[in-house]
Amino acid sequence: HTLVGYLTASFMLSSLTSRYILEQQTIETIWTILPAIILIFLALPSLRLLYLLDEVGMSCLLTIKATGNQWYWGYEYSDFKGMEFDSYMLPEDTLEAGQYRLLEVDRRMVVPTKTDVRMLITSNDVIHSWAVPSLGVKVDAIPGRLNQTSFM
Repeated sequence: HTLVGYLTASFMLSSLTSRYILEQQTIETIWTILPAIILIFLALPSLRLLYLLDEVGMSCLLTIKATGNQWYWGYEYSDFKGMEFDSYMLPEDTLEAGQYRLLEVDRRMVVPTKTDVRMLITSNDVIHSWAVPSLGVKVDAIPGRLNQTSFM
């Protein structure tokens, strides 16, 4: 980008030019610079909205930390001392009729109704995905990063 800008400026300001270089220089300058300006005007409001959407309000009554591990999730209710547990998938041979394979667990995470809940989500090993489709929540758990979301 710097080289193109330098060459454009040098061609416009130089008196030693060939007539073949100047044939369509104005239109080329316009269709090079105009899209860049349009992209800047589109990007700035979009970036602002992305940061505003990611912000979680500070009025959450309950904070839960979910940690993704290989084949299980660990949950920690931060507001209650010592309240943490691991949630393992049930083996296929223990499933009853109507239970879903790879979705049933031995201990479910429980949240109160009509309460603002903040979820802090991370991982210990690989990238996982923590989701509750009925609440419209899906967050990636990435090792070394603490993602947060909230729901009611």
